[in-house]
Amino acid sequence: MNSSYLDSLKIKNEIRIEMVCLGNICRSPMAAAVLHNKSKSVENPRFTVSSSGTSGWHEGEGPNPNSLKVWQSVGYEYDHISRPFSTSVFDESDLILAMDLTNRANILNVARTAAEREKVMMLRSFDPALAHLVVTAPEAESLQVPDPWGQDIAAYREVFEMIEAATDGLINYFKS
Repeated sequence: MNSSYLDSLKIKNEIRIEMVCLGNICRSPMAAAVLHNKSKSVENPRFTVSSSGTSGWHEGEGPNPNSLKVWQSVGYEYDHISRPFSTSVFDESDLILAMDLTNRANILNVARTAAEREKVMMLRSFDPALAHLVVTAPEAESLQVPDPWGQDIAAYREVFEMIEAATDGLINYFKS
């Protein structure tokens, strides 16, 4: 993680975060729902969260029913309509958190400047158990949130647990 860039965000009253996966119907809306709900009681900084997908396959659709079930099962509320990632996200966000290495590469490929590239990180880099991992290292696979699309509800619950751990780490990072 780029700690100097992240430290520069700590002085902000509001941090705008974009969660990004492939289709924007499973992982990224789940991550947005988790951060939206977990950060409600955090006053400084406030977190504003949205999500998008690196493909436009599901544009205009709601979340995958299993994603919705999982976040609603713990009492989280969040409205979501899928949208594709666009370069305007770089202007609208302070931090762009990818769910997997392919999403990260796709985002970095459309970044126009070094300043835009430094906003792009892996969500699970904030998981305290994985914070020691470097994205360019062979073990970077561990930083990925696997895509549960097409799998049973158990896969969605597993992804949810990964997202919650990373989101807790994210919130704690900026509260410290």
